[in-house]
Amino acid sequence: MSDLLGSVWWMIVALGILVTFHEFGHYWVARRCGVKVLRFSVGFGKPLWSRRDRHGTEFAIAAIPLGGYVKMLDEAEGEVPAAQLDQAFNRKSVWQRIAVVAAGPAANIVLCVALLWAMFVLGKQDYSATLGGVTGIAEAAGLQRGDRIVRIGDRAIDTWTDASIVLTKAAIDGKDVPVEVETASGTTATRQLALSRLPVDFDQENVIGLTGLTWRHWVVPATVGKVSPGAPADGVLQPGDVVTAVDGQPVHGFGDIATQVDLLGKRGGPAMVEVDRAGERLAFELEPRRMKRPDNGQDYWGLGLAPPDAAQMPGYDATLHFGPLAAIPAAFRETGKLTADSLGMIRRMLTGDASLKNVSGPITIAQVANVSAKRGPDWFLWFLAAMSLSLAIINLLPIPVLDGGHLLYYLIELVKGSPLSERHMVAGQYVGLAALAGLMGLAFYNDILRLVT
Repeated sequence: MSDLLGSVWWMIVALGILVTFHEFGHYWVARRCGVKVLRFSVGFGKPLWSRRDRHGTEFAIAAIPLGGYVKMLDEAEGEVPAAQLDQAFNRKSVWQRIAVVAAGPAANIVLCVALLWAMFVLGKQDYSATLGGVTGIAEAAGLQRGDRIVRIGDRAIDTWTDASIVLTKAAIDGKDVPVEVETASGTTATRQLALSRLPVDFDQENVIGLTGLTWRHWVVPATVGKVSPGAPADGVLQPGDVVTAVDGQPVHGFGDIATQVDLLGKRGGPAMVEVDRAGERLAFELEPRRMKRPDNGQDYWGLGLAPPDAAQMPGYDATLHFGPLAAIPAAFRETGKLTADSLGMIRRMLTGDASLKNVSGPITIAQVANVSAKRGPDWFLWFLAAMSLSLAIINLLPIPVLDGGHLLYYLIELVKGSPLSERHMVAGQYVGLAALAGLMGLAFYNDILRLVT
């Protein structure tokens, strides 16, 4: 329940900040263009608080905190007194109307840069792109446990997040990519990762796993949390023991125990299991037994070990931190990377290369908002920046009812020398509403599917 309330709360906070800046962009430029603004509302529905300034603009906070709007004087919205016709939005030049409409997305882009600047000054903590294990395609490429990825293709890699994004895009494109790594011994090497070997219908949300990569911070420590009664390890190993080797093979994480025990079971016979118990190195002879998984009933070779219920995440080992001046170009560079990644994914979805499962809705966004807030202010600033940029990009899509749709109308007006007819504009609005409803339906469907699966 706490996660649900936290998700709702941080979603409201995020929307409040992002929408306020977006609408302020419209408001500020409209005022500079001489347009009379009737209302600036944060939220929809009945106002909980409002006041008017000396220009007659009503500022309001409404009951439904899921957006906001700026209402301008416009003959399309109702009758305008003759004395105020020169302040009506529709009476302004096409370039002024373009400026007013584009100001909302522009404000979100400015906010994105500002938030990233604040994040870099504060210091963004993250995990390095260090490998905790390799199998399959990654192992065939020569990548090894302990390698730290520093470059993929022509893009420098600072964190595992960067690496995951770049590898996912390359996998969708079916490209093999050169991966430059710093090995555990400190040397530099380049490996060719054959992403083209992935199956045609691979799960695009699990590229890292399918490639055979495991990030070091994903590796669950090989600490015994529970021992099943009657299992081979019952009465021998204890909760808190750290398994260091099975049958002479070193264990780096809990997943290695299952792998080595499975091999041992298939070979047959007992073997030595080495553990660290409160600093004392011990070794016990154990023989795996066929057991059943409690979740699906499948048979497996096991010793009856389970990890702790709540495995503690390791400490961050990568920090992106800059001084106030150095953070300015860093914020612009990060905004550029986020923009390129977002537009690239949209292009891939439009061409059918990327799965529509990548579209996320309000449920997923709320969950990410909650997780980001729990991780600290640096992560929440990054989340807000990414959301602000996404809001700008989505609003600039040439879909009627969005800012991009209005900009499309005005560009057509510039070309033909006169506004579109009301009939064509209304038809476009219906098309835009249908497209927007379809997009929202897809987003909700993906959200619910993620919750169910």
